[in-house]
Amino acid sequence: MNKKFKYLLLILGVFLLPAKVFSMGNIEAVPAIMGIRLEFILFALTLLGVALFHNKVMYVALIGLIAILTFKFIFDSQFDLGVHIIGGHGHEGEWRTLLNLLGLLFGFAILAKHFEESKIPEALPNILPNDWKGPLLLLFLIMVISSFLDNIAAAMIGGAIAMVVFKGKVHVGYLAAIVAASNAGGAGSVVGDTTTTLMWIDGVSPIDVTHAFIGSIAAFLIFGVVGAIQQDKYQRIQRNNATNVKIEWKKIIVVGLILVGAILTNYLLDFPAVGVWIAIFIGALITKTPWHELKSSWQGTIFLMALVTCASLMPVNDLPPASYFTAFILGFVSAVFDNIPLTKLCLEQGGYDWGILAYSVGFGGSMLWFGSSAGVALSNMFPEAKSVVNYVKKGWHVTLAYIVGFFVMLSIVGWNPHDPHKESKQAPQTEVHK
Repeated sequence: MNKKFKYLLLILGVFLLPAKVFSMGNIEAVPAIMGIRLEFILFALTLLGVALFHNKVMYVALIGLIAILTFKFIFDSQFDLGVHIIGGHGHEGEWRTLLNLLGLLFGFAILAKHFEESKIPEALPNILPNDWKGPLLLLFLIMVISSFLDNIAAAMIGGAIAMVVFKGKVHVGYLAAIVAASNAGGAGSVVGDTTTTLMWIDGVSPIDVTHAFIGSIAAFLIFGVVGAIQQDKYQRIQRNNATNVKIEWKKIIVVGLILVGAILTNYLLDFPAVGVWIAIFIGALITKTPWHELKSSWQGTIFLMALVTCASLMPVNDLPPASYFTAFILGFVSAVFDNIPLTKLCLEQGGYDWGILAYSVGFGGSMLWFGSSAGVALSNMFPEAKSVVNYVKKGWHVTLAYIVGFFVMLSIVGWNPHDPHKESKQAPQTEVHK
């Protein structure tokens, strides 16, 4: 059998397995094949198209979205696009998530360019160790940054630094490690990742997710070391011995304003994109803004918006009973399906250990490049990361790190499920998502 055909079957199986799990039931009035609702199959084919045609991902995602919407309009009499996007009848709507993502993707593209133009990345080769410990330290810094800032920004800042210190030659395995570091840092912080922020808004205490850091640290010891060694063998940090690098402090001030704006509006409005863009416009009064980055990132942004919308249209109505094994499996599912609706469903169901769940749905998306917004944002800078086969083959250490980190965390803190805390909302929300 042809090797490419084997990979095709393997990838299709990976995409259809979670579809089979989540589409059991509610198939009486909607076409299904082998018990899998057709919209799940359309979504799986969309993801397969992304995997195979990674140079045309925006078009693949848009075609997939059109196909899924057409199917919903024809066969699902309960589907209402207006309610799904805007909200109503007890359903919050997806507009806030989509608009926030749109603003963050464009905004952090400008932030990353500001940071690159500040000349700090040019000075870093003389600060970071010039062996494998250099890329390892950079990954650790990315993980720390993402603990108090959105993982998209952490990944793009890390990517901008890597582009400079490795002279544009970044190993795909190291790119996977950057994504993993940005997601690992946010897993235990309610301001570091959209999923944990969603838990916080829903009533989960910030303290109840902090033990996700135990899994993140254990995972870092695997993906960080392996990714750093891969990068060091591929392209070592080169000391440029530059003594006349002039730091653009105005650029640094704008970067700081953007970060502070994101954090403040995340706390106050649950809308970090607002703070990002207020800071960008204020920064435009201080220094030249790289507006051309919007043109460079628009295709990747549309791709992510289309893919997230496709995921939100999936009728993920029922999860298996809450347990540590369910949480473990959800890590793999979040690499394929958007982790926002998964997290919402878990919050409605209750009975999870929120820290373990935060690690699963937060870090699990790192296993595929489009499994998290950080991965999609980074792939805009490094298109070579958009090959699923290449990403999994060279970033194998991320999957291993997820598994090891999960069970290290479980063995140290145990499984301590929390009672459902929003039972009153379960009935109307379940009705809407039929």
